[in-house]
Amino acid sequence: MLTLTFLVKTLVDLYVMVLLLRIWMQWARTDFYNPFSQFVVKITQPIVGPLRRVVPSLGPVDSASLLLAFLLMTIKYPLLLLIQGGGISLSPYNLLFGLLSLLKSAGYLVFWMIIIRSIMSWVSRGSSPMDYVLMQLTEPLMAPIRRIIPAMGGIDFSAMVVVLILYMLNYLGMDLFGQLWFLL
Repeated sequence: MLTLTFLVKTLVDLYVMVLLLRIWMQWARTDFYNPFSQFVVKITQPIVGPLRRVVPSLGPVDSASLLLAFLLMTIKYPLLLLIQGGGISLSPYNLLFGLLSLLKSAGYLVFWMIIIRSIMSWVSRGSSPMDYVLMQLTEPLMAPIRRIIPAMGGIDFSAMVVVLILYMLNYLGMDLFGQLWFLL
């Protein structure tokens, strides 16, 4: 049962992160002809495409992808309880769990995008098509910090500051929601 639980949790979390990445890419107006952007669109289009006919976009926010991500996070924990043999529990608290899980996944997505961008800056030095998309996604978060803390000795500390802010928000979630935050 633990293997199936791990598999379901991992697949749902990864797909939700890709959905959130699609929303973020549309909001940031990244280059959708980039191979990385095309991958994100193609992996989400079979489900989001038909849903977009019913749920219209709200300005720059892809509300169909957001709704799907929220629904997946809302049903994840009752599904995991069912797999573990405890039965299914449908309650209004599942909506709160889904919202908190979605916020936590968004934080993880930002964290990993900044980490990947930092590693790619050491390895590819701007020659990869993914570098441009990562720059378009993370630069709005890092530029305000760069204005306050400029690069010193050729080292840019803005990524480190954003990661520290994300850690602080994660600890705030632990303080506010306690053990529930660990389960999400």
